[in-house]
Amino acid sequence: MRHFGQMAPDVRKRLFHQEPCSFTADSPARLLSAALGATLYSPATRPSLAEGILKQGARGVVSMVLCLEDSIDDADVPAGEENLVRQLTDLEKRSDADVPLLFVRVRTPEQIPDLVRRLGPAVRLLSGFVLPKFTEERGMPFLEALAAAEASSGRRLFAMPVLESPDLLYRESRVQTLEGIFRAVDKYRDRVLALRLGVTDFCSSYGLRRGPDMTAYDVQIVASVIADVVNMLARADGTGFTVTGPVWEYFRVQERMFKPQLRQSPFLEGQAVELRQKLIEHAMDGLLREISLDQANGLLGKTCIHPSHVLPVHALSVVSHEEFSDAQDILRPERCGGGVLRSAYTNKMNEVKPHRAWAERTLLRAEVFGVANEDIGFVELLAAGLSD
Repeated sequence: MRHFGQMAPDVRKRLFHQEPCSFTADSPARLLSAALGATLYSPATRPSLAEGILKQGARGVVSMVLCLEDSIDDADVPAGEENLVRQLTDLEKRSDADVPLLFVRVRTPEQIPDLVRRLGPAVRLLSGFVLPKFTEERGMPFLEALAAAEASSGRRLFAMPVLESPDLLYRESRVQTLEGIFRAVDKYRDRVLALRLGVTDFCSSYGLRRGPDMTAYDVQIVASVIADVVNMLARADGTGFTVTGPVWEYFRVQERMFKPQLRQSPFLEGQAVELRQKLIEHAMDGLLREISLDQANGLLGKTCIHPSHVLPVHALSVVSHEEFSDAQDILRPERCGGGVLRSAYTNKMNEVKPHRAWAERTLLRAEVFGVANEDIGFVELLAAGLSD
C-alpha cells in the first residue's frame, strides 16, 4: 500500500517531486507509525464490513479501526464480535484482498486473546488493537493480553492506546496519570505504534462540544491536555511516541456563525473556487485548520469518522518542496557541527542543531506521504484526489 496509490501514475508524477513510498503491514514500526494518516473508524456491526474495508482501501485509506467500543450499543457487542470474525474470515479467503492496516477497538483485555483465537488464520489481516480509556492501571492488562495473543498467534500485533480518561483531564491528577501512562507504554515500547487522543471524551467531562467553527485548540481545557500529552509523551529525544490528532465530528454544516477559515487566494491561483465552496459547505475549512494546528503542535495523523475527511488529512500531510529543501540542507553530513544557514528559498534561517529533530521528522513524513512538486500546494492535491 502507499499514500495516493489510488491516483494514476501520471497524476502522481505531476504532483510529486518525491512520490510516497510503498509499505506493508510488516514494515518497520517507525515507518508505520508515521504512515497511519487518516485512521478511519467503522462500527464492527456493519453487515457489509468486508466490502467496506476493500472499498475504502481502494479510495486511499491506509489504516482503519473496526470498533467494538463506543460506536456500538452495549447490547450489540456479542453480535459485533461475531460479525467481525465472520467478515474478516471471509476476507482472508480472498486471494485478491488488498486491505489497509486493520485494528480492532476492544472494550476489555479478555477480548484480545478471544478474538485472536476465533479469527484463526484471518488474524494475519490484523495489525493490532486500539485500547480505550488508557491509564497505567487500566492499560497494563490490555498490553499483557496483547503480548500473550501475539505469542500464541505468531502474528506481530501493535497497540494503539487511547488517552481519554478524566484522570488525564483533571489538573490535580494529570501529571501523575501521564507519568503512569509513560511507564506502561515504555515497558511495551516495541508494541505501541501510536497514542491516540480521545478529545470527545475530554469534552464530555465538562459537558462541552466544539462546534464546526471551532478547533480542539479553541477549547482551552482540551488544548492544555494536548500540550501536556505532547510535553511528556511525544518528545524528540528518543523517549517519545507518535501522538495522533483528535477526531473531527462534522461532515456537513447547514448554518455558520463565523466567516469561513479558508483564504480565497490559494483557490483562485489553483482555479479551484468551486472546491473552496464545497469544502466550506461540508465544514472542511474547520477540519483543515485543525489538521494544520495538529501538525504545529507535534501530532501526526488523525482519527476520522467519515471517508470525506481522509483526503484532507493526507493532502496536508504531504511535505512541501520548501520544507523538504530545508530539511535536506539541515541534515547534510557537512553540517553535523552545527551553524546557521539561509534557506534555499531565501526566506528564513535554518539553525542546524535546533532544527535537526524537525528535519528528521520531516524527512520521515516525506518518505511516507511524499514531497510535492515546487508549484504544487494542498489545493492541487485536494483537487486531484477529488477528481480521481
